[in-house]
Amino acid sequence: MTNQNLEYENSIKPKDTLFRLRLNEIWQYRDLLILFVQRDFVAKYKQTILGPLWFFIQPIFQTIVLAIVFGGMAKLSTGGMPPVLFYLLGVTGWNYFSNCLRTTSNTFTVNASLFGKVYFPRAITPISIIISNLIQFGIGFILFLIIYAYFLFIGYPLKPNITLLLLPFLIIIMGLLGLGLGMLISALTTKYRDLQYLVEFGVQLLMYATPVILPLSAIPSKYRIFMLVNPMTGVLETLKYGFFGTGTFSWELLGYSAVFMAVSFVVGLLVFNYTEKNFMDVV
Repeated sequence: MTNQNLEYENSIKPKDTLFRLRLNEIWQYRDLLILFVQRDFVAKYKQTILGPLWFFIQPIFQTIVLAIVFGGMAKLSTGGMPPVLFYLLGVTGWNYFSNCLRTTSNTFTVNASLFGKVYFPRAITPISIIISNLIQFGIGFILFLIIYAYFLFIGYPLKPNITLLLLPFLIIIMGLLGLGLGMLISALTTKYRDLQYLVEFGVQLLMYATPVILPLSAIPSKYRIFMLVNPMTGVLETLKYGFFGTGTFSWELLGYSAVFMAVSFVVGLLVFNYTEKNFMDVV
């Protein structure tokens, strides 16, 4: 019997390190990534009467409710900004982060049957969620820009400034923050399913500790620490300062958000890669 040299175009082998996103493999499976993005985006409002219009209707309804309850009935300050603009910008930014966090936190449990049948880089699943939610964020952001342009047209004293150049950086922070925390929680939910319900409740509660309802400047000093430890505070305050010219902008606060994002992403990736090896024995 003679030995023959066999050549393999692709080989599946254990990871040699936990801190790997396998970008080369993700690029090889980019067609699958695109399919996942389309699936996540289309399935969200599939078989609904209004379809994609819900991407506009949902933030509008949220903004109207916040404006009536907190701006009208409770008379809470919006820092001198139109309540519609203030709440809509906060809701748009917060929804992107919270949707990324909630949906990626179920990666292993929701896709268990798929993961057990075929191999592909598991990180594709949470990454596709971040991209599909980014598309939704873009739609909501276009709605905000339309209303923002209207207020500029009628002469409302809005003061957009150079801080708007940080917008791509702010979007990256929101996306990677949701991705990192989501990957961490998704790994933990393979053993502790109660975390799924805790995340749903916690995300709703956490919104009230961000500048979505109130600007940071309107929070009493003795309670401000609870909002300052929230990494989304620096992002939303910078976002609102860039468009409105009022509020709190601090490089230290924004730097804290960036560092928190980087640490959560690294820890989430480590735990995600570790869990990926044996999660089928647990789920």
